[in-house]
Amino acid sequence: MFFLIAEFSQLFTYMVSPELEGSIAGLFGQQLYHVKWEGMHFWDLIQPFFMFIVAFAMPFSFSRRMAKGDSMPSVTKHVLVRAFLMLFLGWAFYCIGPGKIMFRFQNVLCQLAVTYLLAFLIIGKARVYQIGFSVILILVSEGLYRFFPLDGFNQAFEPGKNFGAWFNILIAGKEDGGHWAMFNAIPTAAHTIWGVLAGQLLMSDRTSMKKLLILIGSGIIGLVIGYGLSPFTPIIKRISTSSFVFASGGWSLLALALCYWLIDIKKHQKGVLFFAIIGMNPLFIYLFAHVGGADLIRKIFLPFSNLLFGWSGDLAAHIILSLNVLSFLWYICYWMYKRKIFIRI
Repeated sequence: MFFLIAEFSQLFTYMVSPELEGSIAGLFGQQLYHVKWEGMHFWDLIQPFFMFIVAFAMPFSFSRRMAKGDSMPSVTKHVLVRAFLMLFLGWAFYCIGPGKIMFRFQNVLCQLAVTYLLAFLIIGKARVYQIGFSVILILVSEGLYRFFPLDGFNQAFEPGKNFGAWFNILIAGKEDGGHWAMFNAIPTAAHTIWGVLAGQLLMSDRTSMKKLLILIGSGIIGLVIGYGLSPFTPIIKRISTSSFVFASGGWSLLALALCYWLIDIKKHQKGVLFFAIIGMNPLFIYLFAHVGGADLIRKIFLPFSNLLFGWSGDLAAHIILSLNVLSFLWYICYWMYKRKIFIRI
């Protein structure tokens, strides 16, 4: 969430400036944008991380609800309503800008609505069943891309000429300009299912070291499968190929393992609250920034930033302005946290 909000501040826009080319900041900046087609940058992992960690919280959340006396039908109703609202809000984003109804469902909220529901439907099943179901979803997607029979859409890994493009046209009437596939919600449901499994693992009575080793081992398996498949099925986030799902899932598990080792086992907890501040109100700050809140803050800060930092040059002044916008977005979350205002669906 912190990186998503930083994107709205436009900080990353200036980190790929020609003036930074070849520098450490420039090399880091390149990792903060999606690969155009084949390959994977750090930024391509943000959505898998997000979908994985939302699902990771599901076992904890549902167990607390049940402990408070909620019935399973009540929890199911909550899940259905939450999935619908995420789908609706994600879809509404596409209609706000042009001011007309558009049927597009590629953004993270729309995708999460589907994957969240699929993960919930099997959350009470055995671990082997959940893993098997996630693999089946990946294989079904792989099969559709490889063997889709319609001419013009039977080139599995070519932009605009594959099953994902056909599905976009079926739903929206046209292909997405960036070739992002709406169908991605099906294979990437594996990320959400694996997040649930990770949450169930950490809730279990296994020792901390055993939990850590399982997370690391599972992450390594995901990387081996993902990168091992890449010569045959290229890693492409925009259509969520099987190799991408496995590789990004592997990185998600390893990232969780690192956090678990640092924060829970080694007790290095200083600074955690700084990031948790945004994580406690993720939906609000995402919606606020997305619908123009970040741009409004930027316009308010711009004249003062130019007055105080204009002497430093255009690039430095823009970076300072973006950092101020990011800081203010963080402060809004902090203000809400101090007043115990948490907006959830």
